[in-house]
Amino acid sequence: MENVRNMFQIMSRNFGLLSEQCCDSCCGQEVSLVQSHILYEINRQHNPSMQDIAVALGMDITTFSRQVKTLTDKGFIKKSPHPSDQRITILSLTPEGLTVENAINLTVNTQLNGVLSTMSEFERETVLRSIQLFNDAMKRSATCCVPPK
Repeated sequence: MENVRNMFQIMSRNFGLLSEQCCDSCCGQEVSLVQSHILYEINRQHNPSMQDIAVALGMDITTFSRQVKTLTDKGFIKKSPHPSDQRITILSLTPEGLTVENAINLTVNTQLNGVLSTMSEFERETVLRSIQLFNDAMKRSATCCVPPK
């Protein structure tokens, strides 16, 4: 079996190239890869807090706050206080932010479908099922992404 880390490095690099090309070209806006992930998570979750999104993306809150400020300044994100706890900030996409997120989503899905279309139906189903199995295993694993001591 090929070196597992090498396989993931190559896959991550290839997917990163797909995503970077998308963010550079799909919506006519300057949106970084990290910012596209933030827009995606805000759209995916219902009225998430800043903390919810930062945790979902594995970002420290300081770095995350800077990215949110940039997206807010661009008019893509709206920040609102939580109705029952003013210490919590709720994030939502503005109409322009939703338009950008939808354009990015369409472009990434088109690119991924293009890659998957080079496979047989059996291969596509196997790859997608394997990705789901691996994601599930990562959630269950206490050692995932934690540096050894």
